[in-house]
Amino acid sequence: MKLLMAMMLGLMAMVDGQLSKNKDRMCVYQVLSQGDALFCKGNLHVIYPEIGDVDCIYIPECNDFRQKISSWDRPSIKYSRANENKKYILMMVDPDAPSRNYPKNRYWRHWLIANISGTSLKTGNIRGYELTGYKPPNPPPETGFHRYQFILFEQPEKRKQITLSSKEKANRGSWSISDFIKHFCLGTSMAASQFLTQHYRDF
Repeated sequence: MKLLMAMMLGLMAMVDGQLSKNKDRMCVYQVLSQGDALFCKGNLHVIYPEIGDVDCIYIPECNDFRQKISSWDRPSIKYSRANENKKYILMMVDPDAPSRNYPKNRYWRHWLIANISGTSLKTGNIRGYELTGYKPPNPPPETGFHRYQFILFEQPEKRKQITLSSKEKANRGSWSISDFIKHFCLGTSMAASQFLTQHYRDF
């Protein structure tokens, strides 16, 4: 289904005649490789202006999308299967900092928000307590493609307050997701999505 949707987006872009900066290629929405696509589950929709849903695709280089996404505000997050009576936690991370071949700063925390209501997840306009403010994806030049991962958890009821340690607050990089998940008993993620992009001047 995701492959079909991505192909349709690509065809729509070609019909609209959206050309790349070099004016020699149509704007095609390329789906991720089979290995990277396995990360995406649960129909978690990550929606940016102009591009739309970036679930399981490469950000196209046409229309300056790779440059624009590095400055846009946080995306809309939609999860239609959310329980309106539950609270959720969303994290956005880069496991490829500073590069996929040398990820010494894995995981770089781009966004962390707790106490998200199921109702707001259904609409896509999420509200909650931001533990880490949103930082747009901005891969360093000449570091190749980075994965930007969105992971959604159901927040346990009547558990300890979700917080970050002073050390975690001081540094977004080298964040231990596994320790955070274990400490707050988050269990298995409900849904996940990722897109890949690289520095807009790299080709």
